[in-house]
Amino acid sequence: MSVTPLRGSDRPEVSTEINKLIQSETLHGSESLCKLLRYLAQHAVEHPGTPLKEYQIATEVFGRPTDFDPHLDSAIRVQAGRWRMKLAEYYAVEGSGDPLIVELPKGTYVLNFYPKSRRKPIEPKERVQHDRLPAGATKPVPLRPTSGRRLAVFITVLLLLLIAAAIPIIVLLAQRRAANSSTVPSAAAPTAAQAFWRPFVDAPDEPWVVFSNGAFIGRPETGMRYFDPRRDAADKILDHYTGVGEVLAIHELDRIFSMMHRELRVKRGSLLSLDDAKNKNLIFVGSPAENLSLLEMPGSREFVFRRVDSGRRKGDLGIFNVHPQAGEPLMFLATPGPPLIEDYATITLTSGLNPGRHMLILGGTTTLGTQAAVEFVCRDDSLAQLLLRLSVGKTVDIRPFEAVLRVKVTRGVPVETHLVSLRKTGL
Repeated sequence: MSVTPLRGSDRPEVSTEINKLIQSETLHGSESLCKLLRYLAQHAVEHPGTPLKEYQIATEVFGRPTDFDPHLDSAIRVQAGRWRMKLAEYYAVEGSGDPLIVELPKGTYVLNFYPKSRRKPIEPKERVQHDRLPAGATKPVPLRPTSGRRLAVFITVLLLLLIAAAIPIIVLLAQRRAANSSTVPSAAAPTAAQAFWRPFVDAPDEPWVVFSNGAFIGRPETGMRYFDPRRDAADKILDHYTGVGEVLAIHELDRIFSMMHRELRVKRGSLLSLDDAKNKNLIFVGSPAENLSLLEMPGSREFVFRRVDSGRRKGDLGIFNVHPQAGEPLMFLATPGPPLIEDYATITLTSGLNPGRHMLILGGTTTLGTQAAVEFVCRDDSLAQLLLRLSVGKTVDIRPFEAVLRVKVTRGVPVETHLVSLRKTGL
């Protein structure tokens, strides 16, 4: 494939293509991938041909601490793999007519750009056209059958020798990998993540992730709205839809638990029974407005989701501050949209329905706030800040608490999240 190097005159075309990708349906809601794309594109334009390191991307793009070790944390490689898949998906559908192609070759973090017209199939390096031989050339003579048999025997013997030599090496590597995985079960997980998620990771059973699936009426092609019990029949409810933030949140939880070598069980809220909930550690993704199973559970006491009952914002979902402290508002409300500019979300850690069980609730007033809340408790830098405020250390376990997050949203993507209020409820 021929790749055209960047020139100064190419920058407007590159910028246009990058903006198309960021605003595409393929990348809608993928905050981390959009951040990665912007960074890689800027680097490719300003420093063409200069290689990028995983450490540089981890610390400058994703806010990893300075002691980030790419040998222990594969997050950047995972993101790059996701990005390559998204690129292929985009150019197969939405971007099929784009004049410029963006490519992230395997083994590098440097973007390539080239006009679509220059993508040509790779021809075999050696192709003999027997019907158009140059003057004086001799037509190739095929090998005699006896020569072919001798060659086949030689190749077979060589392969057997190579396999015999490789077997001890393969066995040794397998034994070493097994030893490493058994002696260092959580080596890849950041320290803050291990401290925060310890109650869920150390439990005998895998935790359940219960995601919201609100009750809707209507059809996708003609329009849908929330179920209204005052005028809608219950048998018309569609309960198999969830928000894009919930989907990305589950992916993020799966990533962090995989690093700690712990499996998750995922269940939609409408299918959760109280019998199931009694004996499980539960992670709820989505607010009680969407995750209706939370209405039957002991939940937040300090920061409660409630709809505004009067004024210009009547009917809007907000977070009611039950005991506001000095300088805090009585209600945390997202900006009216569209477009959404700012959202709020809560993190609530409380006891489960049975002693010894835990329940974590992560929800925003919109699906983007929910996504941001989950990302906040899966990223080492934000978790370290939270644990410091909670006085949690190596010898001090995390106790029940409630927190409010303010989420800045740009083009439908949560880009900044800050802890704005905290209550220690387990004292």
